[in-house]
Amino acid sequence: MKIGVLALQGAFIEHMKMLQRLGVTAVDVRLPEQLDGLDGLIIPGGESTSIGKLARTYGLMEPLRTLAQEKALWGTCAGMILMAKEISSGSAGKDQPLLGIMDIVVERNAFGRQVDSFEVDLDVPALNNGYVKPFPAVFIRAPRLLGVKGTAKVLATLPDGTAVAAQQGKWLVTSFHPELTGDGRFHAYFLKLAEGNS
Repeated sequence: MKIGVLALQGAFIEHMKMLQRLGVTAVDVRLPEQLDGLDGLIIPGGESTSIGKLARTYGLMEPLRTLAQEKALWGTCAGMILMAKEISSGSAGKDQPLLGIMDIVVERNAFGRQVDSFEVDLDVPALNNGYVKPFPAVFIRAPRLLGVKGTAKVLATLPDGTAVAAQQGKWLVTSFHPELTGDGRFHAYFLKLAEGNS
């Protein structure tokens, strides 16, 4: 299996290390031709406006939309913003390019600034033992899901009910950074989506 990680800005190296730990070929993607032959792609956390502008500059926006029609995509933090069809009006960046593929509404920086970062254990039923062993979720200037539409479904919420992970077919989004923990269960879950076992 060959999984790409969009390597324009942000925490792409950590994703690549986690994929390699799981025995998967990880490829850093900066140009459209590097999407060829991938089984799936991760859009990492970072600064969503910068990632979007760089993707547009390097001619990646349409190739990414085309890839998403057939392959698994996972957006973590900033990646979740880029995959959303809708950003809440109060948090929309003026120049935020969006792939606009997933039926979710996202609020940017919903939990405050970097100094407000936090970690929390989440119950994630979709992970085989999500109830038995909570997932350690790291939130850094994180967005949140304000709503899911169509066939999108919420996978995890904070204790107060705030939605922080969702799936729509082969597309996955998380507000948090699974790549910053030693827990590979979310990456393994994404690999199953990439294999078509969803």
